[in-house]
Amino acid sequence: MNIARIRLRKPRRVLSFLCDGIPLERDEPCIVESDQGREWGICVLPPEPCSREMAEKLSARVVRKATAEDADSCAALDAEEKRAQEACQKHVDKRGLPMKLVDAEYTLDRHKVTIYFTAENRVDFRELVRDLARELHSRIELRHIQVRDRSKLIGGLGCCGRVLCCASWLDDFVPISMRMAKCQNLSLNPGKISGQCGRLLCCLNYENEVYERGEMRAAKPAPRTADNSVDEASMAAMEDGKNDKPPAARIVVAAPPQADGNVQKGQGGAQQGQKAKGKKKRKKRKKKKGGDASS
Repeated sequence: MNIARIRLRKPRRVLSFLCDGIPLERDEPCIVESDQGREWGICVLPPEPCSREMAEKLSARVVRKATAEDADSCAALDAEEKRAQEACQKHVDKRGLPMKLVDAEYTLDRHKVTIYFTAENRVDFRELVRDLARELHSRIELRHIQVRDRSKLIGGLGCCGRVLCCASWLDDFVPISMRMAKCQNLSLNPGKISGQCGRLLCCLNYENEVYERGEMRAAKPAPRTADNSVDEASMAAMEDGKNDKPPAARIVVAAPPQADGNVQKGQGGAQQGQKAKGKKKRKKRKKKKGGDASS
């Protein structure tokens, strides 16, 4: 039994499908059978042998290679899905339902349309389903999703400048807490560590285990001087290793003398301050001697 990796049209994630006796090449379109019905897919990894245990866990399979008619039918799905979403929005506004539509998805054979929405509370949409079935003449499924699933469907760019992890490769969501941000010494302002969904960033979990085990120390704030400016000399001196390690395992890098203009300026200011203090002391001594002489 062979298994192939196929990227679906919606959502654009790569899933495993059984492929028996169908030679597929990379980037070749195909028709697959999933839990939702027949869908359009693109082969990402050609079929390769798999174990019997892995094959028994999969129920989705590749039906056949895509034809020109399938390509034309897939190209027309976007317009029909937009029409279905507009029709659903019209009935939602008419009935005043507290729900926000996210997206609509048709199967390739048009037998089923799935409409995704978000809502704060439970919504009774039984009458809405009847209205849509009469207008669209298809099987209707309204699926309530969370705000993070909404970002997965819509997609976008994160604060790092890359495509959202949930929209590209992340399959499952894990609970994210402020404790993770505190452990990594990040900002505790939710507005700075939240994604497009309004929830805490999923990437806070990527290195959290390393920080909890103590293998990586959180970043320390830059050292400050008395006038609240950055002490470049102290910041350049970095120690690698933990305090419980022997001295041989430590590496200390000291700041080079006069390596930065700010350091030179700070040293020059300190020397001038010492000279001014010396002048004041000499003046006091002269005044004191003059007072003793006059008496």
